[in-house]
Amino acid sequence: MAEDCVFCAIVAGRIPSTKVAEDERTFAFMDINPGSEGHALVIPKEHAPDLLSIPAEDLAACALMGQRIAQRAVAADGLGADGVNLVNSCGAAAWQTVFHFHLHVIPRYAGQPGRDSLQLPWTPAPADVTTLPALADRLRP
Repeated sequence: MAEDCVFCAIVAGRIPSTKVAEDERTFAFMDINPGSEGHALVIPKEHAPDLLSIPAEDLAACALMGQRIAQRAVAADGLGADGVNLVNSCGAAAWQTVFHFHLHVIPRYAGQPGRDSLQLPWTPAPADVTTLPALADRLRP
């Protein structure tokens, strides 16, 4: 655990949170600055600053916990959301503000602005398909 990390302090119980779920590797709690009603965060219990440094086992555990919470968000006996965004920001340029890996589980409610205030910052536009093969080559491991 990192001493100066707010999410490590939440896992350790030094800072209060509203817990949603917990297992051996992960801790999920309600976001105090939500984009929608029911917005939760899933974090690994072991400190990892971001997506690039989290161990694969912890990443997989966070993804599975995020899926379980998303399923409850859309369930009729859960939140009854119309959909869910799973969002991770990696690095300050990608809007990461807490440098402990976290996955946002954001329930979405169509046509219900009182329950859903999140707006994504970009509008997708068609790609220049002539550049896609070269970009794909550069991304391949």
